[in-house]
Amino acid sequence: MSHIRGKDTKIEVLVRSYLFRRGLRFRKNDKRYPGHPDIVLPKYHVIVFVNGCFWHMHESCGKQSMPKSNVEFWNAKLLRNRERDCRQHRQLLADGWRVIDVWECELARKVREERLERLYTQIVDSGEPHIDETNDSRWDALGERAGSQDAIDTSR
Repeated sequence: MSHIRGKDTKIEVLVRSYLFRRGLRFRKNDKRYPGHPDIVLPKYHVIVFVNGCFWHMHESCGKQSMPKSNVEFWNAKLLRNRERDCRQHRQLLADGWRVIDVWECELARKVREERLERLYTQIVDSGEPHIDETNDSRWDALGERAGSQDAIDTSR
């Protein structure tokens, strides 16, 4: 696991390159914010996390599966990752940021351009703080999505 990259992954570079080509300027992996977000766009008050489906337990995704060996370790580790992500998202929302998650599976070749265009639109679209919960029901488990309709971006 020492070879697993924490930043500048292929999918992060892909998203950052697209946003830069579209004229957006941002900070990357800013340690001043919870979770050291992959992309911080202060002008739009938006934070983007580019998540690997396995490491962040993207539900209903083919890339997210539990390893067959050392199941207890992996289950505990991945659940801790998920809970940490939820805490960080809640803190950022409380601080007034709009939080957008981009998942690895959404950047597959067939759907990449559509997702990147939607991301750009979500960023430049002025609006209330929200969570882009695309294909992710983790917020239900913590009562975040179900009880807080004003904190959710439902545009898909």
